[in-house]
Amino acid sequence: MKLTRGMILAASVAALAIGAAAASAQTTLRIQTHFSQETLSGQMAEKYIDDITTMSNGEIEVEMFYASSVVKSAETFDAAATGILDCDMTGGAYQTGKNPAFQFTGDLMGGYTNPYQQMAWLLHAGGRDAVNELYNQHNMEFVGWWIPGPESLSS
Repeated sequence: MKLTRGMILAASVAALAIGAAAASAQTTLRIQTHFSQETLSGQMAEKYIDDITTMSNGEIEVEMFYASSVVKSAETFDAAATGILDCDMTGGAYQTGKNPAFQFTGDLMGGYTNPYQQMAWLLHAGGRDAVNELYNQHNMEFVGWWIPGPESLSS
């Protein structure tokens, strides 16, 4: 499942960014995540960056910022929406103050029993359209989910 999720996410971002790369020889994306680089999820983010570089034949460069490097984690969404960053790789659940429905867009515990249920809703039950309705209200485009490693789940 980890490989599939990573491949889906990497392919989604690469597909969106490749269009931009075609317009210019080199595209740089500034992405911030709320994970620290040392965590399992931070290491997965590094692998994700490598995948983007490989899939784009080096035409897409990712400048990754970890754990509140540019803005506080809870402000990453707004920073991406206003152009300070290009991408927000945090959880949609940080945005429940904007709309409570964001709880279902990025937090396993927002209404799912397991990650498979979350991905099934996204990919096969209209979830992507519902999530994009929320993101589009903020001039954002939903690309894919980052389901964190098990160390992030509380018991």
